[in-house]
Amino acid sequence: MRILHVIDSFSPATGGPPEAVRQLVKASRAAGTEVEAVCLDSPQAEFLGGLDCPVHALNESYLGRYAFSPRLWHWLRANAGRFDGMVMHGAWTFPGSALRSAARRAHKPYGIFVHGALDPWFNRQYPLKHVKKLLYWPLQYAVLRDAAAVFFTTTTERDLAKTSFRPSHWKSVVAPLGIVEGEDFKHDPAAQVEAFYGAWPALRGRRFLLFLARMHEKKGCDLLIEAFARVARTAPEVDLVMAGPDQVGMQARLESRAGQLGIAGRVHWPGLIGGDVKWGALRACDALVLPSHQENFGVSVAEALRAGRPVLLSYQVNIWPEIENDGVGMASEDTLDGTVRLLQRWFGLPAAEQAAMAARAQPCFTARFSMEKTTAALHEVFAA
Repeated sequence: MRILHVIDSFSPATGGPPEAVRQLVKASRAAGTEVEAVCLDSPQAEFLGGLDCPVHALNESYLGRYAFSPRLWHWLRANAGRFDGMVMHGAWTFPGSALRSAARRAHKPYGIFVHGALDPWFNRQYPLKHVKKLLYWPLQYAVLRDAAAVFFTTTTERDLAKTSFRPSHWKSVVAPLGIVEGEDFKHDPAAQVEAFYGAWPALRGRRFLLFLARMHEKKGCDLLIEAFARVARTAPEVDLVMAGPDQVGMQARLESRAGQLGIAGRVHWPGLIGGDVKWGALRACDALVLPSHQENFGVSVAEALRAGRPVLLSYQVNIWPEIENDGVGMASEDTLDGTVRLLQRWFGLPAAEQAAMAARAQPCFTARFSMEKTTAALHEVFAA
């Protein structure tokens, strides 16, 4: 089987979808599938390195995040016939409409991973953007309606998507995402931890909680700074690491607030981290913290579990029930009080129970977040 993945950009600064595609490519290749990808990045972009498939980087888009690209339109129409199925990652952009047109012309099936883009939280949080989306909905709905499958990572994401806009009739398929153990994970764990401490020597000898996501209001990073300040005195031996790209210029405001709250010396800002440094941070932390206002899955959650670390989440991270049921973490409301309670509960746990959560983390990952199920779902849709 030959599958094409379509994404606006593979830049890690855009969040989770690029990493999800990378993991899908690895899993599909391991299953014997021929995979290619097309994007609107520069062919010279460093972040395209390491992708385990041919990547057609077209280096052209217009109209901001809408990503209008005549070159993509022509490329898809010329190449759609070569594939047994095609997958769009994301919504609300021109590439989805271009893919629909090319697939219909070539009589080929396509699917869409919306990656949380249909969550009604966005409608409530950004009412002006919601009005724009209402005007665009006839075009976006056609892309969803005519897809062989609209892939959701959880049943919660699937059900919420149906409430965002009308009409909302499409073929839903729940296909949980996960990660594939690449060569970087298989490196010596002690060496990876040392790589992290080598990059951030101030943390050597300190325990810490790890936030690993974009600096964006959706991720609840402002809540985490405020909540940590409220509980910091109860755990003087624990710091907070805020790791991730600053996509919207939020980090300066967060750093300033940490200073006002008197915790600047205990909050660390390594920026975007990857490879051994990232895995070292995951292995060394006490727990991952992700108090998001909206999260359909959370790749960093799966990564933390694979590294054997517990996770502390908000109820808006859609996999929180599995996390609590498996005893590998805790969840609370995506409010300041909820985040404070989440940290208080964690710090109040006996060390033995924290260690027991960590011991259950890897088995939870193996049972729930294998990419084999996702690749099987793709094959089933496109082989029909």
